[in-house]
Amino acid sequence: MAPTKKTFTIGTRSSKLALLQTDLVQAALRQAHPDYEFKILSKETAGDLNTKIALRDFNAKNLWTEELEELMIAGKVDFIVHSLKDVPTLLPDTCTLGPMMPREDNRDVLVVKQGLPYKSLAEIPAGSVVGTSSIRRTAQLARKYPHLKVQDIRGNIGTRLAKLDAEDSPYACAILAAAGLLRLELADRITQYLDSKNAGMLYAVGQGALGIEIRKEDTDIKEMLDQIGHQETTFSCLAERSLLRTLEGGCSAPLGVESEWIQSSEGSKKLRMRSVVVSVDGTKCAEVEVDGDVDSTESAEAFGIKVAEALVAEGAGEILEEIQRNKQAK
Repeated sequence: MAPTKKTFTIGTRSSKLALLQTDLVQAALRQAHPDYEFKILSKETAGDLNTKIALRDFNAKNLWTEELEELMIAGKVDFIVHSLKDVPTLLPDTCTLGPMMPREDNRDVLVVKQGLPYKSLAEIPAGSVVGTSSIRRTAQLARKYPHLKVQDIRGNIGTRLAKLDAEDSPYACAILAAAGLLRLELADRITQYLDSKNAGMLYAVGQGALGIEIRKEDTDIKEMLDQIGHQETTFSCLAERSLLRTLEGGCSAPLGVESEWIQSSEGSKKLRMRSVVVSVDGTKCAEVEVDGDVDSTESAEAFGIKVAEALVAEGAGEILEEIQRNKQAK
């Protein structure tokens, strides 16, 4: 008899996008490790089960991860695939993030309601409603496009597009992450890619990347993931997460980032990070651009702290404290 293949179980949320993203990891692992078998176990999380409450009004920061982490800690799954932007910056003591695969497009995008002629955010008429549940997007819109109104829009991508396009919909457009639309082969719905240069919009920490969460002591899994990992993605995402963790804003902070690798004059690559913290009404803003040498997990963590300190020096701390006070007063 042929020997039985060693089998690993991958945990994930049960949404269409989560399963598709997990398929990408599964396919890469099967190619790198043809002697192993990889099966998928999916589960709904608190964020999946409650689509009525605006994201900023949830008290818990682990809306998308807790149930899956419980499965992994109990040994029912070997590792978990998340959308990295949904993963809290503080993980359970026994868990950590493994190497990350190459990042999909990390930008936000404008999606205009079907039948409307607008080609950019700048063309959307005053008083029009933009659909988003993100405090980061809401704050940046208030800063750059104060003539527009924002209304919550929750649900998976298909649900949000259906809400946007409905005949009686209040929305003229919605802002979504490019990565989800591209992975679901919905690129034709993208009206405009948004970034710091063309629309003054910076994306969420970890956006476009897949976070593979593992047990800290599981060195075998880490070595296995090393075979499919992409160093530049891993280091830039760890730096972004270190920035967010240092600011102690968590997933609801109106923090936007934009990271890119640039060639230095000496010929080496540096990580350049633009970052912005904006008050919810758009009236206050702290913004920085910092370059750094990042070539290890440790230097990525240190660079994130450096960018956070630069933001605090520009007034980010006061903005975040005010947001926290307002949240507690509700």
